[in-house]
Amino acid sequence: MADQGYRVHDLTPLEVSRGMAEGRYLLVDVREPNEVAVEAYPGAVVVPLSSFDPKGIPDPEGKQVVFACRSGKRSVTASLAAQTGGFAYDKHLAGGILAWKAAGLPTKSGG
Repeated sequence: MADQGYRVHDLTPLEVSRGMAEGRYLLVDVREPNEVAVEAYPGAVVVPLSSFDPKGIPDPEGKQVVFACRSGKRSVTASLAAQTGGFAYDKHLAGGILAWKAAGLPTKSGG
């Protein structure tokens, strides 16, 4: 194996939304519970970065895991942490929930 060249692949909000609708992606929101309580991604599971353990992510059951946060920084951190832990979770929602809303996609309140 070559160097530990972990990479995180950017996905657009529309790619993620479509992939979730088609059952290809499991969206993992790594924001904190207080953030999720204000505004959440519909259909995402929450695994906060502050206590992040890739083993805490539910079995994606054949789906590809996509990390998401507010702006796209913590989702990269989570992806790299998961890869370091031996998981092939190399995708994230570029721009986070800010980009999600800018693309006109729905959010839900109250987590």
